[in-house]
Amino acid sequence: MDRNTLLAFFLIAIVLIFTPKYMEIVSPETNREILPSSTDNQEYKTPPPQSLSKIQGDSPEQNNNTTKNNTLTTINEETILIENELFEATLSSVSGGTFKSFNLKNYYKQDSVRVNLLDGLDLNNLGLFIKDLDGNDLSLNKPWLLDSKNRQKTISQKTSFSFSFELYPGKKIYKTLTFTPDSYVVDIDLNFDEVKKDIYRDFEVGWYSGLASTEIDIAGDQTYFKSYVYAGGELEDQKVKSGKNEEETYNGSSDWVAIRTKYFISAFIPKESALVEKTILSSSFDSLETYNASFLVETNQPSSFSLYLGPLEYDRISELGVNLDVVMDFGWSFIRPISKGVLYFLKAIHGYVPNYGVVLIIFSFVIKLIVYPLTKKSYQSTAAMQTIQPEINELRDKYKNNPQKLNQATMQLYKKKGVNPLGGCLPMFLQMPLLFALFQVFRTTIELRSEPFIWWIKDLSAPDTVIHLPFTIPIYGDQVSVLPIFMVISMFIQQRMMAPSVQQPQQKTMQYFMTGFFFLMFNSFPSGLNLYYTLFNILTIAQQKLIPPAIPNTTPKEKLKVGP
Repeated sequence: MDRNTLLAFFLIAIVLIFTPKYMEIVSPETNREILPSSTDNQEYKTPPPQSLSKIQGDSPEQNNNTTKNNTLTTINEETILIENELFEATLSSVSGGTFKSFNLKNYYKQDSVRVNLLDGLDLNNLGLFIKDLDGNDLSLNKPWLLDSKNRQKTISQKTSFSFSFELYPGKKIYKTLTFTPDSYVVDIDLNFDEVKKDIYRDFEVGWYSGLASTEIDIAGDQTYFKSYVYAGGELEDQKVKSGKNEEETYNGSSDWVAIRTKYFISAFIPKESALVEKTILSSSFDSLETYNASFLVETNQPSSFSLYLGPLEYDRISELGVNLDVVMDFGWSFIRPISKGVLYFLKAIHGYVPNYGVVLIIFSFVIKLIVYPLTKKSYQSTAAMQTIQPEINELRDKYKNNPQKLNQATMQLYKKKGVNPLGGCLPMFLQMPLLFALFQVFRTTIELRSEPFIWWIKDLSAPDTVIHLPFTIPIYGDQVSVLPIFMVISMFIQQRMMAPSVQQPQQKTMQYFMTGFFFLMFNSFPSGLNLYYTLFNILTIAQQKLIPPAIPNTTPKEKLKVGP
């Protein structure tokens, strides 16, 4: 890479490293209200829900205190193994339908076992919480009656499973879950008609216990763990801090709440957002970050929700039509269209080429062709600057004690020779949005997850590690990757080809420093990103070797006059 390219990458690195700290300074975490509702001034007579304690289930003491909540018969837990084209899940009758497992057919862990989004988590994930008229919690965390005659395992058409719970003699709560053959969406319908006069006016429902980590690098996976609430076109998020339990409440209607990991998401979407009175995000941190996201909703009418539980595939979550794709990190606003374009292009090529490594090779060629006019202009400007460098050095010696005359003489020389000193920098700055977009796409999109290339490159979304070190090197990490070595070699060769014949010692030092810095930094980057940059460097070297840029004609050296 030439000096300008290295500078562009260095700026990107600085931005990526310091952006999180900058956001903490300018946007500290606060409890903010969203779209105040008409009930905000009314007294909230019951204590705010404590979601963190709810997911642990009801204690014996709690069950003894809720004597009004009695069922006439003891119901045993039932489980149903549900399978459609995309997942295989175990549905329990506890709490009127909660998931004990949720295995995705198209996504696997490193050991070739299907991803289970609930592996090792508390299983009261689709909890429902209500209170009696005195504000006491009513226990619903027990088996409900499965009313559906359908025990169908394979979902070949839209299929519903209905559960009921006898809260008081002759008075039931109803909950229905509906599945479709080719979707990760589960529709949830609740009905409190028979009991609404006997319970407090609000109930809480949502997704609890978060999602399991699915990646071999658990620490890296957890950097993406967050919960979100989206309302009025604005997205709020919560990131738990180590060793803390936190809860945030947002007043007013919300479009959806969500909990995500690096590649997967659970989104709870009310079909009528106006029904939502409050939104609650809570979190805890032990060995794994755990998030809950729920709504407080009135019980005076049946309530319907949709649950999206699956991968962060841009096309699928965009089809939901609720702007759920805003949780995907495509970069700043002016970068996002480019990032989405890159993702679309990669997926389009993958429709014809099954190996994403080959897709990246094709993509590198295409990008090189697109930026060829810019890089050609940059090389021409650099070569022209090298040609007149001896004359610039003469001017520096001549006017070393007069900076003003030195600047005037240098500008006259540039004008006379037809050289633009910024010509080598401007093309690279024009390419910077593309560099940012590529970084975001290769680093965070699920399309490259677990996609192999050849030989030792088993996962293009992770570093191509061949050796794990017993210690950690700052910036570099605790693993040895191969592609960063190739990338640095190609970078060094390109630098040598672009370096002027007479180079200042400071320039050499800076080039060596930046080359070493990128070697350390890129070692922990996804192998797909390193593969692309390595290929791009090789193509650039070939371009410089096979298609040397035309150097503008320079007139014979003449004595320059400065001033009168």
